[in-house]
Amino acid sequence: MSARNITSITARAVSATGLLFLMLTTHTALANKETVKIKGEAVGIGDSRKIYLQRYYNKMFFVIDSAVVSGGKFSFSSKIEVPELYGISADTTSLSTLFVFIDSKNELSVYLDTARGGRNSRIKGSEANDLYKKYQQNARNVNIEEFIKQQPASIVSAFVLYRYFSPELSADDVVKYTNLLDKSLAGTQYVKLLKALPTALRNTAIGIKAPDFTLSDPNGNPVKLSDHFGKYLLVDFWASWCGPCRKENPNVVRLYHQYKDKGFSVYGVSLDSKKDAWIEAIKKDGLEWTHVSDLLFWDSGPAKLYGIRGIPGNVLLDPSGKIIARNLRGEALEKKLAELLP
Repeated sequence: MSARNITSITARAVSATGLLFLMLTTHTALANKETVKIKGEAVGIGDSRKIYLQRYYNKMFFVIDSAVVSGGKFSFSSKIEVPELYGISADTTSLSTLFVFIDSKNELSVYLDTARGGRNSRIKGSEANDLYKKYQQNARNVNIEEFIKQQPASIVSAFVLYRYFSPELSADDVVKYTNLLDKSLAGTQYVKLLKALPTALRNTAIGIKAPDFTLSDPNGNPVKLSDHFGKYLLVDFWASWCGPCRKENPNVVRLYHQYKDKGFSVYGVSLDSKKDAWIEAIKKDGLEWTHVSDLLFWDSGPAKLYGIRGIPGNVLLDPSGKIIARNLRGEALEKKLAELLP
């Protein structure tokens, strides 16, 4: 998925959920903890309701503190790891991926507008936030190499490379751009994940035999990937909560029915965390092929094994199990199957 598309999706997501996400940044090591004070005003939520402080890790949020609204105000004084990404939300059941960054001076001021879907939420005194806003405004034209070179020590550079560009880059490109980042960022989770990614990408590159794995199907039965070799096999990484995945599913269904009798099949790997939602999406979208999941969301073992940083994502295998293409969708997948199975 392109940076432009992700930015658009995240903007819509925050409008629906009213979450405000914060990047608390300094140039200390990740292991260091500092007491950060957050004073906030909440609009659209009554007194005695809770506001949650969440830590963001590997595309997941974890509640680490809460504060009660009183007179429309709330505050946190939390000893937390910096630099890091945190979320402030009145609702922990929803997921959003719109990020607002802050250079922490250890005391932050937040205006949280839950009544208007978060559109008017804001933070004062953040150079990192200003930089990220500039990135959002020019996302379609951003050259990641130049972006990093202009601010190599900014946590925003590391985050943008990890979050938006890594799904589209080769192993060599990931190494190249990660090396442009200042050494002061080496302890951040983004740089650590970026440094681990090239190995996974090289181990699942075109021409390589697909690494095998075994996961459970919806009935709890273990299913081995290699047991499905022998056909052209699309290993499809998706999730019930992923809008672009659900939009792509009808295309995959159509091509599955068109080519299944000619030697094509699909092996679905879900990044869901809730089994009921996973099973319901399979039924609703008419996905008649084999499905597996460890229900670990972005901690999915196969997703890490294959270097999947964005979904929908896939690898196409030949009958011997060799990888012959990555991330084919829409017309590109249709064209490739027409060449292989005329």
